[in-house]
Amino acid sequence: MTTMKAMIPTGKHELPVVLGEIEQPRPRPNEALVKVAAYSVNRGETFLLEQPPANWAPGKDVAGLVIQAAADGTGPAVGRRVVGHPPFGGWAELVAVPTDSLAELPEEVSATTAAALPLAGLTALRLLRTAGPVAGRRILLTGASGGVGHYLTELAAGAGAELTAVSASAERGARLGELGAAAVVRDVADTTGPFDIVMESTGGANLPAALARLVPRGTLIWFGQASRTPVTLDFFDILRGPVSATIRQFSYADADTPYGPDLATLVRLVAQGRLHPEIGRVADWAETATTLTDLRDRRIRGNAVLTVS
Repeated sequence: MTTMKAMIPTGKHELPVVLGEIEQPRPRPNEALVKVAAYSVNRGETFLLEQPPANWAPGKDVAGLVIQAAADGTGPAVGRRVVGHPPFGGWAELVAVPTDSLAELPEEVSATTAAALPLAGLTALRLLRTAGPVAGRRILLTGASGGVGHYLTELAAGAGAELTAVSASAERGARLGELGAAAVVRDVADTTGPFDIVMESTGGANLPAALARLVPRGTLIWFGQASRTPVTLDFFDILRGPVSATIRQFSYADADTPYGPDLATLVRLVAQGRLHPEIGRVADWAETATTLTDLRDRRIRGNAVLTVS
């Protein structure tokens, strides 16, 4: 058995992963073997690590070098730099990635930058697609300080939307303004609606408060519950507010197209200077456990990227 170094879940709160040895992946015919140069971690993964599933290897956002092309002839050739979104196993020296979940990288996009793109960038891109044409429309975005929020703010502003971002941090709010937010507020209660679309990612009391700021027959797209607090809704409150509002649950994985083309779109926008990944921390992968706890406790703005030495 040939082994490699990888991050292994522990189930412990303060030390969620440790560096250990596991068996190298054996790519399926439609998978390329990628030598990982960098990977990013996401706050949702910190929740999974509290009770890690059996035989689960964490890591969905990677950038690196193809060292073995797919046996079925699809995807990039050996030696190509790529960004990928594997189903698991990316916090390691090597990872097998389906070729339709890969995009090649131009020279001007570094592995560190690319590693921050997949989950957060795909979520933002597909959220905007779900919202439909947004030019001239008013959007309210809660939980805007995270990786998804930064991407979504810049993409929506670039598409002509008038976006209000909710961020409790003045520093992070200032950055959202630089990325194109028309207004930045500390709390949903501070917003001046109504809004055509609400993009809600926090749950708890924020969702009904944001829902009440919709126009009649407006749409709330619910894509997360970062507060980890359940939502309570009152039917009669909705009647007194937006009337006939639509609440749409959203998962970025629910799409009819693979990840690869959307990753290529994100890479192209970065290369053109039209999308700017907000990377709050870059560190050696030996610091993965510390970075995960800091991300979980909201001490990192935007994305966190680990480089594999």
